Amino acid sequence: MTGKTKLSVFTLCMMTVAAVVSLRGLPMMAKEGLSLIFYILFSTILFLIPASLVAAELGSAFSSQGGGVYTWVKEAFGSRWGFTAIWLQWIQNVVWYPTVLGFAASCLAYAVMKPALAENGVYTGLVILACYWMATFLTLAGSNVASFVTKYGALCGTVLPGLIVIVLGLLWIDQGNPIAFLNPGPVAGSGAHARLFPHITSLGSIAFLAGIILLFAGVEVHAVHAGELEEPAKQFPESMFLAAAVIFLLFMLGSLAVAAVVPANEISLTAGLMQAFELLLSKFHLEFLTPVLGVLTAFGSIGGVMAWVGGPSRGLLETAKQGEIPPFMAKVNKHGVQINILLIQAVIVSLLAGLYFVMDNVSVAFFVLSAMTVTLYLVMYILMYAAAIKLRRTRPDLPRAYKVPGGLGGMWFVAGTGLVGVCFSLVVGFFPPTNLPVGNPVLYVGLVATGMVVFVGLPLLINACKKPGWRQGGK
Repeated sequence: MTGKTKLSVFTLCMMTVAAVVSLRGLPMMAKEGLSLIFYILFSTILFLIPASLVAAELGSAFSSQGGGVYTWVKEAFGSRWGFTAIWLQWIQNVVWYPTVLGFAASCLAYAVMKPALAENGVYTGLVILACYWMATFLTLAGSNVASFVTKYGALCGTVLPGLIVIVLGLLWIDQGNPIAFLNPGPVAGSGAHARLFPHITSLGSIAFLAGIILLFAGVEVHAVHAGELEEPAKQFPESMFLAAAVIFLLFMLGSLAVAAVVPANEISLTAGLMQAFELLLSKFHLEFLTPVLGVLTAFGSIGGVMAWVGGPSRGLLETAKQGEIPPFMAKVNKHGVQINILLIQAVIVSLLAGLYFVMDNVSVAFFVLSAMTVTLYLVMYILMYAAAIKLRRTRPDLPRAYKVPGGLGGMWFVAGTGLVGVCFSLVVGFFPPTNLPVGNPVLYVGLVATGMVVFVGLPLLINACKKPGWRQGGK
């Protein structure tokens, strides 16, 4: 037994839940009314389960090497595509930070009993800037604050508020109160009555599917910790499947609770959860808990950010050491933290937060950033699934503590199912949602497409320009 502490199944499960689950997604799903059941089942069957299985195999096969998706894709397709994969995982996070912190800003607005601030773009932008730069400086300090905030943020700021909204939602229904999703009314694109299956008139009417898929992304991030378990072959898939079950239940029951209380056409994408809390707590004469839950939920969102700030950027640091990016990106401070990478991503986050200052509708700014994020992440998943299939074929004897059952055919089925879900969602992500006032649809598509072209093209351009001296300089 080495001196290094081994991870337990529960700890790795909670780390995965912290990386994946954000209560900010409940309003987006709740806005679809009863159709949210279709969206969550679609995301679970065609995305969450395949991603968990494939990540479990790849993580156990390369646990001794680290590097995550960089190593997996590099082993299958070479360093250029390995670098592209880890770059996309990193950059999608950079685009994602303003969305999750925008949700935190809305929760804080309710915490100070000023709910109108949740729809104020300037306030939201300022909170994003303050919280993100604070998270960056804490990470640069190399302290244990990040791990503390991550762990307790997941438990107290995500799981606990999620359970509270579920319990209160069940009490609301049990007492015979009106159930909003059973009588949606004339909501754009939803039809006049509750629907289990979406009312599809165009791809724009299911555009939220891309954003909902994003809510289930991230199960692969902690696959690199497979080797830190006592029995990786048995415990890693256990932790992944336990995490998948927790994620599924929190999203399904939590979004149904919000949809039961708040009419779909009144749900704010950033403040929808707090809208539900306000109504539920008022109904049960617990209004004094509104600011408490606002603080806890904001804490959970900030914890989610802390879980990611140093993670994918650490993977990018490994590529700097391998000579994939210029040596200045490999610079670390006295705590061994990747200082230049963190500062660069903080600047990008600050620029993206500017959308909240210039767009009139906070929900639209939130969704544009979400759509841009999901297109980048889905391209990374395409590379991950393709790598898993190729490695099964070209390196069948590679030691794998966990293997997707069914041999090569089983891998083709599981990874192929994931690819179908990813590719369909990628196409849908380019269509403006019909139930949001996006304004000029050409501008919307242009923003999403430009973001994808720029952020996917950059790693390929950097790789084409890399010099032999970069590797030595990065050591």
